Amino acid sequence: MALDTEIFRVRTGAEPAVVDIGYRLATFAQGRGDGLLSVFVPHSTAGLAVMEVGAGSDRDLLRYLRDGMSPDRYRWEHRHGAPGHGADHVIPAFISPSLVLPVRDGALALGMWQTVVLVDTNVGNPVRNVRLSFLAA
Repeated sequence: MALDTEIFRVRTGAEPAVVDIGYRLATFAQGRGDGLLSVFVPHSTAGLAVMEVGAGSDRDLLRYLRDGMSPDRYRWEHRHGAPGHGADHVIPAFISPSLVLPVRDGALALGMWQTVVLVDTNVGNPVRNVRLSFLAA
């Protein structure tokens, strides 16, 4: 079986961000039939999630990561970079840097309100790479 791969870049900006990349994944899967889509961000301070956006969940996630998970931005042992950068490095332990999604008839088999987002709290690296790999069934 051949693996079809593409890499694209996402600009996350100067603030912590949840960026909807579902449209890029859907475009990549289009016309490829049935299979599995692997999505990977090769960064130690970013992750991927399947979630609803547009109703405030994306802002809620960022608020949780800032206030719930790391209310004291200075307590981390990993201390290079901006204050609280240590918290950025534990993000992939909770928000995986990879996902595998089912593709059915060239379309992502997600729920009605689901999309895929890139979660990036590291404001020191505003451009991220995303690798897509399709494995046909």
